[in-house]
Amino acid sequence: MKKVIFDVDTGIDDAMAIAYAVHSPELDLIGLTTCFGNVSVEEASRNTLAVLEKLGKSVPVYGGASKPLTRENKANFAKHVHGEDGLGNVLDFEPTTTVEAGHAVDFIIDKITQFPNEITLIAVGPLTNLALALQKQPEIVSLVKEVVIMGGAVYVPGNKSPYGEANILTDPEAAKIVLSSGLPITLVGLDVTLQTLLPKTEVEKWRQTSTEAGVFFADMVQHYLSFYEKSYPGIGGCGLHDPLAVGVAIDPSLVKTEEVNITVTTEGIEDGRTVPHPEGKPKIKVCREVEAERFLEHFLSRVI
Repeated sequence: MKKVIFDVDTGIDDAMAIAYAVHSPELDLIGLTTCFGNVSVEEASRNTLAVLEKLGKSVPVYGGASKPLTRENKANFAKHVHGEDGLGNVLDFEPTTTVEAGHAVDFIIDKITQFPNEITLIAVGPLTNLALALQKQPEIVSLVKEVVIMGGAVYVPGNKSPYGEANILTDPEAAKIVLSSGLPITLVGLDVTLQTLLPKTEVEKWRQTSTEAGVFFADMVQHYLSFYEKSYPGIGGCGLHDPLAVGVAIDPSLVKTEEVNITVTTEGIEDGRTVPHPEGKPKIKVCREVEAERFLEHFLSRVI
């Protein structure tokens, strides 16, 4: 069982990824850390607590970065994708639990130090918390078992700009620090996540369970489905970006990777671009292929 710290900016696909993670016996989820991104960090923490409550699970949640590492916080959240509340406009209650005392960055450093070479970090939002941890305690690089990141568009166009994927483009300086750190990273980017699709017919099955969690997730994901239908008419489903990162942490054989050096562009028209270099170090495992049907089957067997 892997000890996991899961760093999220909880919108709709983060919520599905959290459900996937807490229902997977291969993962020992010792804490969730939150960051700005899809929503503000305060909203991400609230959403994370709300999702855990709907799932009937208890996991410590630590609030983290509220703005990019060096840039002005433009509060350009992805509410057109995830809804005003970040959960498809279905959040009609306040969580009964609250975030833990202390900052996400300190929690990350403390647990990596406490459990050397045992911690798997899964990061599915901007990489600000992890970059701050590296700046504060550079020695943790040699103590991390593995890092699985949903981010980047190495060989395909971006989704927030022609070059930049949303998580990387939200804080390119943080991404540059993390991807050049020497951490043992697997990058689960748009190269593979765009090959995954959650059919709307499967979402309706969640509603038919008549369980509180099933109905909540079906209503929430309906908003995401609507966004995808407007953006890609006739697609019949929605992307599973963040859940795929969880899937790779559970079973790396779901993907095929290529080891390359990645640099991050931090200015100009190509801001946020993840650029591959066959030569040079450090090497990062970049996902190039995914067994999409096998992943979808596994995800659906766990999520609700």
